[in-house]
Amino acid sequence: MLDALGPAGDFVLIIVGLVILVFAGDALVRGAVSLSLRLGVAPFIISATIIAFGTSAPELLISVKAALEGAPGIALGNVVGSNIANVLLVLGIPALIVPIAGCGSEAHRNTVFMLFATVVFSVLILLGEIGFWGGLVLLVITAAMVLDSIRSGKANPDEVDADELEEADPNMPPLKLGLLIAAGLIGLPIGAECLIQGSQGIARDFGVSEAVIGLTIVAIGTSLPELATTVAAAMRNQADVAIGNVVGSNLFNITAVIGTAALVSPMAVPAEIVSRDIWVMIAATAVLAPFIFFCLRISRPTGALFVAAYAAYIVAAYSLTPAA
Repeated sequence: MLDALGPAGDFVLIIVGLVILVFAGDALVRGAVSLSLRLGVAPFIISATIIAFGTSAPELLISVKAALEGAPGIALGNVVGSNIANVLLVLGIPALIVPIAGCGSEAHRNTVFMLFATVVFSVLILLGEIGFWGGLVLLVITAAMVLDSIRSGKANPDEVDADELEEADPNMPPLKLGLLIAAGLIGLPIGAECLIQGSQGIARDFGVSEAVIGLTIVAIGTSLPELATTVAAAMRNQADVAIGNVVGSNLFNITAVIGTAALVSPMAVPAEIVSRDIWVMIAATAVLAPFIFFCLRISRPTGALFVAAYAAYIVAAYSLTPAA
């Protein structure tokens, strides 16, 4: 029925898909964390594994399904575009409200992992295809990061952010627990399918490549929860945690999301990602790193520059990309 509506139906599919992904991802994380607490799993292990993977579940489902359905532009564009949006938009907009910064040994370690993963991912992109072995390398980096986080958390258990676990309840009734986990497991693939079908339809309707849709509409959509959380934190003058969240999200996007998708199906890299978008992602990552290593604040003028740079990038993505 939605097919008969043309572009309007495709936009409806995208919106419905994003809404389902947001709520299903949240339900899965809350249910899994509550179950883990109920089973006596240490909070620092939950923080390093379940929460880290669970918050990337929407991106993971989108990229895996897109790879399986022969749409590598959406799979790769989702990750590259999300990483660009996370730095320039998710950090830029809150910085307009209050200057933000991220320091500490954990932020430094994760940034080193992020820089290394970005180099490896970029090399794979420039080779033109990410296949099984490339995906395996990325997942090895994921495993190394998780083990390092667990080791650090075990050594410093008091540093685990209690806010991450505040909505979890070890005494949650089994029925509610089961419903949350079921809602997440069922909703995520449904939401991903709606989003991919709508994105492919928009690409056909407007004559742009699937990569551009993945880099923009899909990427911004999957970054909206992070943006909302960071803006809310900025309004409470607690935005200093934002940089750490962005680093963790970008790292998992590159390693866990693309690594898993590549194991499922090899992905040929669209030409526009090789020639333009991967370089924008590298530049955004390189710009962010000094703020973390030197504990610099992202001021309001810098935030404005970030947002302006992102707007310019979106304009370039649509105006400089040949029609599909």
